[in-house]
Amino acid sequence: MPLVLILTAMVLMTFSGVPGLFSKKTASWGQMSATTLALSGMAAGMTGACLGLFSPSSPSFPFPWPTMENVFIGLDRLGSFFLMPVFLIGGLGSLYGLGYWKQADHPHNARRLQLFWGLLVAGMGLLIVARHALSFLLGWECMALSAFFLIATEDENAECRKSALVYLIATHFSTLVLFGFFVLWRSVTGSFLLLPITDGTVAPAVLNVLFFLAFFGFGLKAGIMPMHFWLPGAHANAPSHVSAILSGVMLKMGIYGLIRIGFLLPAPPALWGGLILFAGAVSGLLGVVFALAQHDIKRLLAYHSVENIGIILMGLGLALLGRSLGKPVWVALGMAGCLLHVWNHCLFKSLLFYGAGSVLHATGKRNLDILGGLSKKMPLTALFFLIGAVAISGIPPLNGFISEFFIYTGLVRPIAVGEPLAFGVALAAPVLAMIGALAAACFVKVYAAVFLGNPRTEDIRPVHESPSVMLIPMGILAVLCTVIGVLPQLVSPILESVTNLEILSYLVPLSTLSLVSFGFLTGLVLIAGWVFIRSKNQKKAGTWDCGYASPTSRMQYTASSFGSGLTGMFGWVLRPRGHKPVLKGIHPAHTSLESHVDEVILDRLLMPVFHKVQTGFSWFNRFQQGQSQSYILYILITVIILLASLIPYRDWLQPIFVH
Repeated sequence: MPLVLILTAMVLMTFSGVPGLFSKKTASWGQMSATTLALSGMAAGMTGACLGLFSPSSPSFPFPWPTMENVFIGLDRLGSFFLMPVFLIGGLGSLYGLGYWKQADHPHNARRLQLFWGLLVAGMGLLIVARHALSFLLGWECMALSAFFLIATEDENAECRKSALVYLIATHFSTLVLFGFFVLWRSVTGSFLLLPITDGTVAPAVLNVLFFLAFFGFGLKAGIMPMHFWLPGAHANAPSHVSAILSGVMLKMGIYGLIRIGFLLPAPPALWGGLILFAGAVSGLLGVVFALAQHDIKRLLAYHSVENIGIILMGLGLALLGRSLGKPVWVALGMAGCLLHVWNHCLFKSLLFYGAGSVLHATGKRNLDILGGLSKKMPLTALFFLIGAVAISGIPPLNGFISEFFIYTGLVRPIAVGEPLAFGVALAAPVLAMIGALAAACFVKVYAAVFLGNPRTEDIRPVHESPSVMLIPMGILAVLCTVIGVLPQLVSPILESVTNLEILSYLVPLSTLSLVSFGFLTGLVLIAGWVFIRSKNQKKAGTWDCGYASPTSRMQYTASSFGSGLTGMFGWVLRPRGHKPVLKGIHPAHTSLESHVDEVILDRLLMPVFHKVQTGFSWFNRFQQGQSQSYILYILITVIILLASLIPYRDWLQPIFVH
């Protein structure tokens, strides 16, 4: 029954955008039908995934595919866990799009967006239930191509086209690496079926090659630094609800692949877990550092995806180290933190991208340095964004605190009990603490710049609150963030069911965490109520103006000035470029301060290399003359060379050389 519901949901998602293709470009019924089918798919998919989380069996059956070997699909608890966010955001994002990306306002691309939205969700569902390399790669490619067309929704924009092309190149490089992985898998197991490899049947060197191929193939999709170069541009230039599903869900398909393959391979050496733990620490720290330096709110959120993927990897690395060293406590805490942060990041990152989309929908601006004062006009959006900001910073009483606490406990516990390699593992704990502190500072900057104070420019159209179809998904995600933070006991049985280690409740004081979170929540509600009541009885006046008779918005801190101190500390890695204001004479001319931080891998490494390669092969352009007769001549020469290669020269020349 659970697998049937999942397949039904995938079919509904696949065809959700088809009715809209037969509607007029400005008609609303096509988009309404797509949303209805997507919400139906969400209901069926989440019901099937909930049943699968606690199902004692793992149903599977053959997938129709014209091959000599049966291609199976199936459902287990790990797959059910990852399917939950796929269908949740797949349905909520479609509902959000009714207000954010109306077909009447976007007649040229709304129908295409709805079609590939459903295909993206269905592709992710297929790769999760796949138990064979071919069905896995089919879902993987469906996901990859659908995401490309979604990123390129506004293809009239040159920056959007560039971001989509970079993503397409990156995702197909990932696919090529996975092709190599599955070919090697077939050669050592004799089958493309994704079944556990028996310990001792494969040489350690081959296992290492399999692991590193999986690490690079799935790590590129997950956005692990330095393989994240496609991510900031793609998430910044896609529509905001597309950015939410790319960041909150699609990146986790890379994490799913690492977990699935990592636990199919036998006897992992400590090197594997150590590498993933180190990669997670680097991604988390550098991701939040680059986020601090951003002026574009969506690009800033994109770098926070790199940060949170790093946190997830830290939990996974701890679990693999525990498996290598025979430490079930490490495995339980690491996997619990890893898996719960997969859910948590999906919830609060989608909420934040929806909030950013609400700001963009109301103002038409994404630059933090020109926004401000939106909480007065958009109180619900401001509230929901604040909840997402607190959650992503790992602060109680919200869900990000719970998953990060699991990982903290797993990293620090080895020292407390004096286990081997305890000091090396615990080195990641201060890194995780620094990540949380920098994330909190970053979102203080963002929230203050966007929602507090006054607008920093007059070039803002009249602001209005978002429609209810945009606020409802944000409200649902905000409630889920709060529920998991205040009642972590609700997710503990799920995590124990997925990991098959029913010791989590003994390792983490869930009741204490719940009381702490509930106390924080109660205190915040009381303070907010007191401030609201007190403000009703007070006269309103302008902020103290430091003696200026006529203060202006230019006297406020901008997001750049607020974060300049922190970004200056990390200037050695950020290497910001720009120019400072130059003041000359008694009456200096108008000047400004500008700074920009390049993408470290794409802009500083890959693009210069590509430009040099392009310049080196520029001589080849002489053969591209645009003349049909020239191309026919090239084809004729190629055919002659190929035919000549079939001539048995060796048989003819052998008698001559013999004599």
